[in-house]
Amino acid sequence: MSKKARQISLKARKQVFGSLSGSNLSRFQGEGFEFAELREYVFGDDVRKIDWKTTAKAGKPYIKIYYEERELNVVVSTLLSGSTFFGVSKPMYEYMIETLAILGYSAVKNRDLFSHILYADKMYRRTKPSKKVYAVNKEIEEVLKFEVLGKPANTKGWISDLNKYVKKKSLLIMVGDFIGDYNLSILAKKHDLILIIVRDYFIEHLKPMGEITLIDPAYLDSFRGNVDEETIKVYKESLIANDKKLYKHIREIGARVAKIYTNQEPYIQLLKRLK
Repeated sequence: MSKKARQISLKARKQVFGSLSGSNLSRFQGEGFEFAELREYVFGDDVRKIDWKTTAKAGKPYIKIYYEERELNVVVSTLLSGSTFFGVSKPMYEYMIETLAILGYSAVKNRDLFSHILYADKMYRRTKPSKKVYAVNKEIEEVLKFEVLGKPANTKGWISDLNKYVKKKSLLIMVGDFIGDYNLSILAKKHDLILIIVRDYFIEHLKPMGEITLIDPAYLDSFRGNVDEETIKVYKESLIANDKKLYKHIREIGARVAKIYTNQEPYIQLLKRLK
């Protein structure tokens, strides 16, 4: 394991396995081990579920209902395009890998299946579901080797391939900067969908810099531009419009969302926003 991979792994494992959160319980009810409620017996109920002690006290039959513990299929997909190379405190792609580590270890801790899909201009990695810590360790190591520079974000392809390859109903967590057009309606119908928007604080709080040379990390083109007050105003208006459209779409499809910044601790932010 590389030094950077060990640092990310050890930090995430300490945070996740050191917390007191327990196993995930599904919303379904069935033959589980977690007691849910007592309910009055109705014709057709399984007589084996009758709670005789409560029945004797109440003078009429009651049955016990239990939550059913179900194994979740947790699929995390990261969009690591060239734009994620940017970062003031740290590159956004590195922060996304930290987020991947936290989500992966959380799935393993909860005894759920974890898999990862790495995307940029096309799909680069798709792992098999696993409950082993080793699988998360390996994914951190492999994704850190991925070269993000020179790779544009193919958002339509990302959504299309997730629809194609994630066939089983899953807890699908998409991690990216989410700048651009997204239609996630089909994914939201098939899966329990969570979007994690990762941004560098500077991207949303740009300051005037005057005449500078810029390099597009997605296509590696360089050009000169004047980053003045007017340019920043147009840029911010465009970014605000992008996010308003995105959040409206998220509300309409019933997905969940968390926006986190690279100058914040990812584990704490995920706990706050996805609790």
